[in-house]
Amino acid sequence: MAALQTTIGIIYDYDQTLSPTYMQDETLFPHFGINPGQFWKKSRELVDQEGYDGELAYLKCMLDYLEMDRPTNDDLRVLGARLRYYKGVPEVFNELNNTLTSQHRLLGIKVEHYIISSGLKILLDGSSLAPFVKRIFGCEFGQDKDGRISFPKRVISHTTKTQYIFRINKGMLEPHEDVNDHMDPELRPIPFENMIYIGDGPTDVPCFTLMKRYGGHAIAVYNADEASRSSFRKCYQLSALADRVKHIAPADYRSGSHLRLLLEEMVLSIADNIVRRKKLQIEEGTVSAPHF
Repeated sequence: MAALQTTIGIIYDYDQTLSPTYMQDETLFPHFGINPGQFWKKSRELVDQEGYDGELAYLKCMLDYLEMDRPTNDDLRVLGARLRYYKGVPEVFNELNNTLTSQHRLLGIKVEHYIISSGLKILLDGSSLAPFVKRIFGCEFGQDKDGRISFPKRVISHTTKTQYIFRINKGMLEPHEDVNDHMDPELRPIPFENMIYIGDGPTDVPCFTLMKRYGGHAIAVYNADEASRSSFRKCYQLSALADRVKHIAPADYRSGSHLRLLLEEMVLSIADNIVRRKKLQIEEGTVSAPHF
């Protein structure tokens, strides 16, 4: 039996996509008195000198810096309330849902929001974004016998982010479900053409490429207030030079902004395509009664 395929999935990176900063910089570092410059320098040295993957390097640095008094995951969740976002977030989540027309809703069309981040899931779980998001995927720590964070139990890199897009595509959102299991396209709850991915730079290239390959939609966002323009240049290169994305926009999610107009038009276009597919299915599945 085919899936309804009436869900539009909007998937967000977090750092510098929904927020102008890195989540650690405004939560962990000030709370635990960690110098951000020294922390990221040590993390880069692990990558450059010892061959660590970038995400494992920063997770190791966290454990090293917090060795004497490691927090619990519950402690970290509380810090998530300090996260700050670009203008229009989190209001954009509900407002995009309201973009759909009554005709769309009658067919059961809806919008779901997902976050896939190489940052810490527990911080996002404790943020004001969590109530609006269907599922958050991010790096996670296990806990020792005393409840303190210990060895990383899940690491999401910029390349493994694509695994979670396939999870959303197949509806396999739980860690124990094998995303490599075969599933026919018509059984997948959220087809790629019903997806929109929003990211900010080179670390999102695998996801941008996946969207382009399978008919999804993608937007690269930049910080328009950044004096160095490096954020804009990353997006410009992704669009004009590397041909990774068709659209770039300032990371302003408020009503009437360039980004918001793009998102609203994409949502409406996807919804209208769902309506057309449903009408075609009805027409093709209808057999006229014999006439006498």
